[in-house]
Amino acid sequence: MLRRMVQNNGGSLWERLTAFGHPLGRFLWGADASVALGDLAHGSSLGAGLEEVCGRSVLVATRDQLTAALALIELDGIARRLVLLPPDLPVAHVPSIMATAGVDAVVSDRGAAEIGVPNAGCLVSCSPRVTPGDRDRSARYQTEWILLTSGTTGLPKLVLHNLSTLAGAIKGANNLGSPVVWSTFYDIRRYGGLQIFLRALFGGGSLVLSSAEESTADFLTRAGSCGVTHISGTPSHWRHALMSPSARRLSPRYIRLSGEIADQMILDTLRTFYPKTTVAHAFASTEAGVVFDVVDGLAGFPASFIWNGDVDVEMKVENGSLRVRSKRTAVRYLGSPDQGLVSNDGFVDTGDMLELRRDRYYFVGRTGGIINVGGLKVHPEEVEAVINSLPNVRMSLVKARKSPITGAIVVADVVLQAETDLDDVSPAGKAVKIEILETCRRALAPHKVPAAIRFVPSLEIGASGKLTRL
Repeated sequence: MLRRMVQNNGGSLWERLTAFGHPLGRFLWGADASVALGDLAHGSSLGAGLEEVCGRSVLVATRDQLTAALALIELDGIARRLVLLPPDLPVAHVPSIMATAGVDAVVSDRGAAEIGVPNAGCLVSCSPRVTPGDRDRSARYQTEWILLTSGTTGLPKLVLHNLSTLAGAIKGANNLGSPVVWSTFYDIRRYGGLQIFLRALFGGGSLVLSSAEESTADFLTRAGSCGVTHISGTPSHWRHALMSPSARRLSPRYIRLSGEIADQMILDTLRTFYPKTTVAHAFASTEAGVVFDVVDGLAGFPASFIWNGDVDVEMKVENGSLRVRSKRTAVRYLGSPDQGLVSNDGFVDTGDMLELRRDRYYFVGRTGGIINVGGLKVHPEEVEAVINSLPNVRMSLVKARKSPITGAIVVADVVLQAETDLDDVSPAGKAVKIEILETCRRALAPHKVPAAIRFVPSLEIGASGKLTRL
């Protein structure tokens, strides 16, 4: 009966994890500790606190990803609601988040004052040390999962999912016969990282978790030593990672890109760097869920996806924006009665703009990120894709600069390849700038061509793995 319930997207996270066999030989690896999943069968990372949070709205506010992962496994089906607190959220936002989500318990590896909730009420400690003892993890609730949106300047939106909407795109146990070890540059308390966490658990694999305190080189080395076979991140994550010699420590079978536009250059670069690896890119958002993935090695996606895509997902393009209706869509926003998640026809407007070229759609940018040059629109990502296509360029960030004539002009910060020793004023550096500008002039309308280019040593990548755009 349990096996049938799991196949029909029923059961708690723990029940799904164990439905296809005991999780022996499977691990969660953190930067400083690891836990055998089998130990949770007769133990708990929450000590005696599991029953204390039964039926409560629980804020999971840990410093460490490993403790967060253990708490999620144990609490789904036990807590009424789980609120995942990203580590980069300003402490000042925490009381408002708790009030909106009706939080009446906190699970953490820190003290209440450090989290920003000195009057936490029910505070349960969580640690990577599993305390022996039988625990009843029979599901008593269909737990609500509350995720916070990223990329906002003020208070993030609170998006309500359940385990079925979160896991709707995951096919189930790995039947390939060989061990699968997942890893991700993402934090599992964001939607992208949570997807990889669930894929590892439901696919019968182990998971190597990243750490904000760990350098990219150290993370890549550790992931390689754990035998990672499947790994995900944003294109910005990968552009940064490939600058490190430790990228050679990995020998993945599968790389998955998401979170940002995957241009042809990053796809080709990864395929050249890891010639035996399948390189895929996926489209998903916290609100719309996982929509599709592309495995043909090309940027964009076939136009046929719009009409003949996944049976669980409907897509359409309206006013240039991708809209999605599916069983994986979030249930609703919390605390925003005036801001509906879906339109009257049940579609989520993703805010991602598309352009049809022959038989393929290409992402060109976000509706909220447009630069207005004298009344003409510029999507920064479209210009970046052209700049990134040049062999001397590792990555770029296109942004607006105020202009008294046009209101704004387009400028670009460019990171050159690690082996390229150029600067802004050297003859060779000037030659590269000319090459960038000429390439942009050939590929773009005049108002989209950068008025200024600056070489920079690095670009800031936010906690969500995306380029920081101010």
